[in-house]
Amino acid sequence: MIGRKVILNFTLLAGVCGRNFYMDAIDRKILALLQEDGRLTVTELASRVGLSVSPCHRRLRELERSGAIRGYRAVVNAAALGLTFQALVFVTMRQEDRDTLLGFEAAVAEVPEVVQAQRLFGDPDYLLRIVTADLTAYQELEDDVLSALPGVQRLNSTLVMKHVVDHRPLPT
Repeated sequence: MIGRKVILNFTLLAGVCGRNFYMDAIDRKILALLQEDGRLTVTELASRVGLSVSPCHRRLRELERSGAIRGYRAVVNAAALGLTFQALVFVTMRQEDRDTLLGFEAAVAEVPEVVQAQRLFGDPDYLLRIVTADLTAYQELEDDVLSALPGVQRLNSTLVMKHVVDHRPLPT
């Protein structure tokens, strides 16, 4: 409309952890700010979103209770820990019955070098992101641990050359 200002006020019904709750623009701003700096105090956060401390704190607790905020952690430089080698491993399962898949998933969750594991539609069945100190450590992990995981038929590894986008905040 010409000559009129139209302001849209909307809320998003989001289902997180089996629970529905309304997320408005302020909640999204809180999430965006915390993704950039999880160490913000409630006072700093309230100031940046334009609320007083008490309502900001209530919103923050509700975002945590609802599961929208799953936790807080430091983003650690893998190279500082001597973990300079990364591989993406595509896993094809021998069979895909429930017990085999659950056994594989439980076993892979216990391998500390697996920093991400995702079940995929189609072939391959899983994608694992692995970090190790070097190629020799990876080769030993694949030979001794990954190939022995329940139900594994085939492993196909791709080596990571460079991280182009890493630890990007989710769009809010």
